[in-house]
Amino acid sequence: MAYQVKEIIYTLQGEGAQSGRAAVFCRFAACNLWSGHESDRASATCSFCDTDFVGVDGPNGGAFASAGDLADAVARQWSPAKTGAATGKVRSIVKPLVVCTGGEPLLQLDAPLIDCLHDRGLEIAVETNGTLPAPPGLDWICVSPKAGAALRLVAGDELKLIYPQPGAEPEQFEDLDFRHFFLQPMDGPDIKENMRSTVAYCLAHPRWRISLQTHKIMGIP
Repeated sequence: MAYQVKEIIYTLQGEGAQSGRAAVFCRFAACNLWSGHESDRASATCSFCDTDFVGVDGPNGGAFASAGDLADAVARQWSPAKTGAATGKVRSIVKPLVVCTGGEPLLQLDAPLIDCLHDRGLEIAVETNGTLPAPPGLDWICVSPKAGAALRLVAGDELKLIYPQPGAEPEQFEDLDFRHFFLQPMDGPDIKENMRSTVAYCLAHPRWRISLQTHKIMGIP
């Protein structure tokens, strides 16, 4: 299949359990909960989304004809010192990480692409809204549930709930099969109040940890 990718960038993971880790972010275009167009925001299931995933015009983005082409594009974002010049496979003491995100990456991420990314020495993480099943072979699954969207992916490594979301209260998810449970204050005009309420909830419910969008604090992509 062809893959539609908004951008491929090398940066630091800003959120959740792997915050601070260097990673290549592969942002897929399109989502099943919002078109990405401001004219549709008010009627979107995920109306608070803060990400541009429309089109393929971002840094290193494009339409990739094959899984191998996209995997090569991801591997190239690692520095030459970490990449085998002859094969394009990544060499590093710390296994390089690609974060497949979106939009909704599970609309496109499939077994051939997973195999190609692994062949290039990459560890594969996905950030998903959890409304679609995950293909086998992923190394890290982060699910971010959205109110009003049926959750199909109920196990993984990390559950990261944007808070507060009426209709998606934390207690609905705390018995699911995840290793880490995070609340992330919803950004926007109410961020100060959302931060306060998130801190209060985590203090009262120690199973939950707070996730901050540290990339925004640092001013990086």
